[in-house]
Amino acid sequence: PLLVSSMLRNAVKTHGDTEIVSRTAEGAIHRYTYEDFWRRSQQLAHALHRLGLRAGDRVGTLAWNGHRHLELLYAVSGAGFVSHTINPRLFPDQIAGIIEHAGDRVLFVEPDMLGLIEKLAERLQGVEAIVILADRSRMPVSARFPDLLCYEELIEGQPNVFEWPQLDERTACGLCYTSGTTGAPKGVLYSHRSCVLHAMAVCMPDSFGLAAADSAMPVVPMFHVNAWGLPYASILVGAKLVLPGAKLDGTSLHGLIASEGVTMTAGVPTVWTGLLEWVAAHGETLGSLRKVGIGGSACPPVMIERFAALGVDVVHAWGMTESSPVALACQPKRKHHHLPAEARRALGRKQGRPLTGIELKVLGPDRREVPRDGKTFGRLMIRGPTVAAGYFASENDEAFAEPGWFDTGDVVTLDQDGFVEIVDRTKDVIKSGGEWIGSIELENIAVSHPSVREAAVVARPDPKWGERPVLFVVPNDGKTFTATDALAHYDGKVAKWCIPTEVRVVDALPHTATGKLLKSEIRKMV
Repeated sequence: PLLVSSMLRNAVKTHGDTEIVSRTAEGAIHRYTYEDFWRRSQQLAHALHRLGLRAGDRVGTLAWNGHRHLELLYAVSGAGFVSHTINPRLFPDQIAGIIEHAGDRVLFVEPDMLGLIEKLAERLQGVEAIVILADRSRMPVSARFPDLLCYEELIEGQPNVFEWPQLDERTACGLCYTSGTTGAPKGVLYSHRSCVLHAMAVCMPDSFGLAAADSAMPVVPMFHVNAWGLPYASILVGAKLVLPGAKLDGTSLHGLIASEGVTMTAGVPTVWTGLLEWVAAHGETLGSLRKVGIGGSACPPVMIERFAALGVDVVHAWGMTESSPVALACQPKRKHHHLPAEARRALGRKQGRPLTGIELKVLGPDRREVPRDGKTFGRLMIRGPTVAAGYFASENDEAFAEPGWFDTGDVVTLDQDGFVEIVDRTKDVIKSGGEWIGSIELENIAVSHPSVREAAVVARPDPKWGERPVLFVVPNDGKTFTATDALAHYDGKVAKWCIPTEVRVVDALPHTATGKLLKSEIRKMV
């Protein structure tokens, strides 16, 4: 059977001395090997049984990317329980709601997140134990939770050999919730089979192309759909794993890239903006780094160009919580290597082709498939062994209305080579004079201006055209950006009727818990 425990068992036999490096909450660097990780994961599995957990029970984590969180990811699932990674950036009421909905029996919590759950104490009646991810020297004291358990003491003295159960590969192993941008977060339950197949697909050359020779640093947190599967994929192939903890600023990330020889990393665009600005300000390079996966929201073309100038290839990717998550990756075919530079850049702006096992179709308003011309808009539908069949403990979900298919809610184009380009979310597309205007393209053009740090485009009602685009801009420090600048910058890049004539300059824009622009709040600003 395809099991999470099997990935680690097989890896440790061949890559036992491979390093796992993580930055701790105090800033120190923790190092150990796959062998050490293997032993501690087995000790943790014994400890979970000592806590009285039964097969299928959910175990919640509120944690950063670190070695203890990695141990939980494998030990919880491998022992037959369900690893529920919780996003601490959600609203407190949402966090309490998903802990209740998931039925978490035990919570593992970073010391710096204890204050968050103390505020939710009245809502955590079903939680039987709270374990702090620390040793005794860093254990906090809590009046709300006087019986906190210490992680290191919990596993200390436990046997370091555990008989991993031979589970059915369709047994649940992980649970993640959506970011709740369009209502309450929804749970997606992953099987061992889907996690292993997803890890294999992510390692393929036409995806992130991970190998044993790599040093991989998942900057995307484990509470964002298991760090896009990279903790599984890295162990699957025996890559060195670098876990950056809570510090994702340019200085900290560059330091790890330089000191740990990081060759591959992945995260959302907002993180890379900070890294690129730090590198430019300090006249540095990205040394060993050769590949960066960018997803979560559309990658601005200017970001791809800035990485390319530093000798780093960008793999533009797309996925959702419901697809494990990576479902598309933008890697050129053989025939594309001979394209002119501008055509190659245009290809790189697309989210890419389906990973192994993913099927897709694009439907127009009449529910028929649109032409594969790279121009006609339609709604993206996907299916495959790593795509959810429904939401956890939920019924009658519209996204799964067509049997066997998941409606992503994304408006896209599809070309004859199978490359998908996200035009917009269904709820965000602007309809002006009977024509669709994609906000993502307008945002990408705006952030290519040297004075613009971040941009968002939303619709406002218009009595003549139905809707018109409004451009919100966060300028770079010391820079200005006006409506006149916008008109000049957009000229020749899009049709004139698409150009936003209303520009609003703001100090900051609201984001979701996963770093995406929060369009619902931005529309309220209109």
